[in-house]
This record gives sequence, structure tokens and C-alpha cells, in this order.
Amino acid sequence: MITVSSIMFAVVFALFVESIERGAHDLMIDNMTRFHTGYMQVQDYRYKNEPSLDNAFFYQNNISEWIGDDVQRIAFSIPRIETFMLAAGEEQTRGAIVMGTDLASENRLNDLEDRLVNGRFFEPGDGSAVLGGGLADRLDLAVGDTLVLLGQGRFGMTAAGKFEVAGLIRHPLREMNNQIVYLSLPDAQWLLSAEDHITALLVTPDHVRHTGPVAEKLRSGFDNDELRVLTWPEMMPELLEALAFDRASTRVMMIILYVVIGFGIFGTILTMTLERIREFGILLSVGMHRLRLALVVFIETFFISVLGVLAGFVLGFFVILYFHYNPIRLGDDVEAIVQEWGIEPIMPAALAPDIFLWQGMIIFLLATVICLYPGIKIFTLNILDSARN
Repeated sequence: MITVSSIMFAVVFALFVESIERGAHDLMIDNMTRFHTGYMQVQDYRYKNEPSLDNAFFYQNNISEWIGDDVQRIAFSIPRIETFMLAAGEEQTRGAIVMGTDLASENRLNDLEDRLVNGRFFEPGDGSAVLGGGLADRLDLAVGDTLVLLGQGRFGMTAAGKFEVAGLIRHPLREMNNQIVYLSLPDAQWLLSAEDHITALLVTPDHVRHTGPVAEKLRSGFDNDELRVLTWPEMMPELLEALAFDRASTRVMMIILYVVIGFGIFGTILTMTLERIREFGILLSVGMHRLRLALVVFIETFFISVLGVLAGFVLGFFVILYFHYNPIRLGDDVEAIVQEWGIEPIMPAALAPDIFLWQGMIIFLLATVICLYPGIKIFTLNILDSARN
């Protein structure tokens, strides 16, 4: 029972650490894709290197209809036009990200309407705007006030307009909460002198694992060389590098964890073996072959390892399930730091079958190797010395 418990808690701890790391990475990717880039985008081929309104492309509804009808595994698409402008209240001025979008599609991607804290959302072409709560505080604006936007439109046209503040939202990304202004797509296109143009068409697959195949299908379907399809790894290479570095540091920590786990399991196996030295000596003295005795003891410890791993799977599943639906909430100081990185201040546990496969296999192999010790002890055992124990 001691050995089984040791292996069980080793499996649970390894599963929990790996699950928390995977959950944090998935949360980071989910935040950046849902609230910023989307899972993939259709852009003008020049827009990535020069994100200017001059590189917006002509958008017709038949593009979305073709994507939805002819390409499988696509849930929906979102037309967006995005630029940077000066936003002003009565006395304050701040830089702002102005995003014109289709509210119904945007809400399907990031549940935007659920983040409304005051007022209402705009209707297409009604001349109103929705602001992030942080930006509204900086501009000293409230629902019903007038927001002034000033900047440069397409091909150097002056872009200036007044919009009623229809609502305020609490954006989960602090940087976006302090800068974002949402407009309806027709209002934004009018403001920026970019009628019928968008800077990006976000395409959302029915599952994140289908992002690559869907992107390849879209690339093969576009005859226009002016447009290209980018997936979120291509749009955020810095995020992938940060995740790779974090995984490397976690691997080092996991190696240290495996060493600790290994010594813990070895301690129980060693104790169990030493307590049975007299038993082994008696069996050998009455004629039992050392190989057969070593094999019997190995089978015993092997099944103990299997039982410990399976028990760890069962207990670990319920632990991970709990923290998956009840994420760990980070403290005040850490919360502020994490929000500066654009991540929600929570640590959810990821439910993924491969976590159980890899961690269970590693702990099982580790326990199996350690279980060779009783066999080695049997082959080197002196029968006369064992009788004195």
C-alpha cells in the first residue's frame, strides 16, 4: 500500500504540473486569438509587413458565402477594419485602437456582449461607439457622452468623426481595455474613407486543431494573388517563442520532479526488499532458482506499479477536472503583472488525453526500472547472510 500510494501521488503530482502548464499556454493562445488576431486571417499580401489602411482589400459578402459554403470545418468569419487613431473626450486625448466589425460575428468569437458593463451595443451605421472601460476612464467619458476620433484614412484622407458613447466593456486584456474603440463596420469604413474595404477577414474553424487544414484549403481556393491566408502561429511568432522557452524551463523542472519521484519510489521498494531478505534466503535455501524468484518478485512489483499508475490516473482525473472548471485565481500583485502581459489572471487545468499518456508512461517506466532492484538483490544475495536478518 505504501508503494502503491507513492506511485499514485507521483502520477497525480506530475499530471497536475503538466496540466497547469498546458492550461496556462492554452489560455494565453485563446486570449490572443479570440480577442486579437483570430485563428486565421485573410489579408492583402502587403498588410503583414505594412499594416496600413492603404493595404486594405475590397470585401464582398460573396467571399464569406464562398468560405462558408465550399470550405468544410469553418464555423464563421468576421470582417474587420482596424487602425490607430487619436481618441478625445472633452479635455483628454489618448491613442486608441479603432476596430470596425460585425457585432453578431464578433460576439460568436469572443462573447463581446457578455463583457458589457454599462449601456448598450451599437447598431450597424447608427453612429455610436463602444469603448473599453480603461480608455473611458482615461478620457473621462461615460455612456451618452461624445467621443471624437481623429486620424488618417485610406490613401492619406483625413479621418475625423464624432460618435456617441453607447456602451462600455471590460476587456480581459488590459492593453486592449485601455485602448479599444469598437465601431460598426459601416461606420468605421465611412470614417476611414474605405467603403467596402476591410483590413482582415477572420476565419474561425469549428475546432482549433482544424486551423492548418482549413488554411491550406483556403489558400488553394483563392485565385487572387493579392490575398493570402495567415494562421495564428504565423501572425504571432513571438508568442510561440515565449511558449517554447517556457516549455523548456518546465521540462527542466519536470526532470527534477522525476528525480524526486524516483527516489521516493525507490525508498519504498528498498524498504520492502530489505524486509523480505530473510524470506528470499529461505526460498533460495530450499531450492528455488534465483531467476524464478527474481521473476516472481519483479511481477509483484510490476503489478504494484500498474496499480499505482491506474490509481493515479483516477485520482488525477478528478483533481484536474476540478481545477479545469474552478481555475486557480492569481493574487493581487501577480494578477497585475499577468494582466500587463495580456493574459487573464487565472491558471486553469487542461484536460488532454496525451497528458495522461505521457506522464503515466514516464512514471510507469521509472517505477519499472526501480523494480529491477529486488531482482538484482536476489542475484547477489548471500544465503547465510540472509539468515541473520
